[in-house]
Amino acid sequence: MRLIVPDRPTGRLTDAWRTCVGTGRFDLALRRDYQDSLALVQRDIGFRHIRGHGLLSDGVGVHRPYEWRGERRVRHAFTYVDQVVDAYLDLGVRPFVELGFMPSALASGDQTVFWWRGNVTPPRSVTEWGDLVRATVAHLVDRYGLDEVRGWPIEVWNEPNLTDFWRDADQAAYHRLYEVSAHAVKDVDAALQVGGPALSPGADEWWEPFAEFVADRDVPVDFVSRHAYTSGPARHVPFGTRQTLAPATELLEQFAAPRRRLAGTALADRPVHITEFNSSYRPDNPIHDTAFHAAYLAPVLAAGGDLVDSFSYWTFCDVFEEQGVPTALLHGGFGLLTHRQVKKPTYHLYAFMARLGDEVLARGPDHLVTRHPDGRIAVLAWAPVDVTGRDPAPERHTVALSVPIGGPGTASAFLLRRSVSEDAGNAWAAWRELGSPQSPRPRQLDALREAAEPARAHRALPVTDGRADVDLTLTRHEVTVVELTPVVDETPPWWDDRLLDPPVEPPAGPAPEERP
Repeated sequence: MRLIVPDRPTGRLTDAWRTCVGTGRFDLALRRDYQDSLALVQRDIGFRHIRGHGLLSDGVGVHRPYEWRGERRVRHAFTYVDQVVDAYLDLGVRPFVELGFMPSALASGDQTVFWWRGNVTPPRSVTEWGDLVRATVAHLVDRYGLDEVRGWPIEVWNEPNLTDFWRDADQAAYHRLYEVSAHAVKDVDAALQVGGPALSPGADEWWEPFAEFVADRDVPVDFVSRHAYTSGPARHVPFGTRQTLAPATELLEQFAAPRRRLAGTALADRPVHITEFNSSYRPDNPIHDTAFHAAYLAPVLAAGGDLVDSFSYWTFCDVFEEQGVPTALLHGGFGLLTHRQVKKPTYHLYAFMARLGDEVLARGPDHLVTRHPDGRIAVLAWAPVDVTGRDPAPERHTVALSVPIGGPGTASAFLLRRSVSEDAGNAWAAWRELGSPQSPRPRQLDALREAAEPARAHRALPVTDGRADVDLTLTRHEVTVVELTPVVDETPPWWDDRLLDPPVEPPAGPAPEERP
């Protein structure tokens, strides 16, 4: 059945899907591969902000205690901070600042997380912690300007509800950390944005106590944040993880949870930022590299902006070391890109989103139809997926639309289509066909980059009474973007396409000497 797409917009497509993207720890941004990857992502997608762990961890070297004349003092050094933030701004992306983890010389314990050992214990001196936060934020303002830094959200810590990220998941200790941090930020400038608590899934019981604490003590909160993942318990294999997945609608339900839980509290009207989301929370789950993953997340990108102010994909590239240095090019990393800038299918999903217009004309369980200010129509469509494996996804899925295009006198539209699927734009499939090389040679990398490009097709569509029929047949796990542009025909009146055909040679006669 063909859907008649209305001519008038039904809403607007926000940029919540690209307001922020996640990254590995802060100091990884000093690497060439990282910066090359970020440059490519910014060219094709264009994220507004970037967020990762470890700004205050030892590897960045901000907190530098020393002794002078028998007295303990602290020097705050920003050598690496400046290099990273300068690189971000040069690439057109701004920090979404995360305050964490604890410098070892300020930590109250030795509990760490990840291969790179980020300390996750409370400060042994909240005064010194407050000084550290205040000095860091003041330096950013001094170097980059108050108007600039007022646009950078500042989030306090990461998933304090988990014992892996906050000693004993001590709620009262986190509230105290948040209070000291928020006031330190506001001491620099009252208009700076500070928020939290960056909760993991399954911690909704933290919302009301957090709201009550900040209201009772008049602690500033400019936004609230949480994370969203849909994978089940991890089943480990060597250098990898296997997990079940909940349907993608569960991500949207997690997006909606903060506003639902905070209704009626002092934080009910605060912006909501999902500062991490993905299917699996593991950086070694092969699902991240597949065409299935792009089709799985397509409805989330299409609808998530209706629920939250931003939702940040975790992460933009596989330069990432939480579980150690990756052992293979395609290892199930979070990234939209592998090392060496091989594009995954989910990368193309984001690049396709970047081609959509602002006006939403129609939505459905398998499509999103938008319009640009200049009248171009852009359609994102995706094949359905089944996360259980009990009902295999169909080999073919159709989307039939009648879309408004052009004005009076428009007779045709130019259709340009880009697609990724099990068979197209699928670096994972090509890598497997190459024998899963752990360290691909240059020629193999070239082959993978070519195989990772989406399939492209184009044709002219007739336009009748201001409408064109768009009939899309999608293969298994396909995601496609279709752009329709009204055609203004400038073909010269004397042009004849038949002139391109080679002339037909007359039959050869007998040679002169053979004639009677």
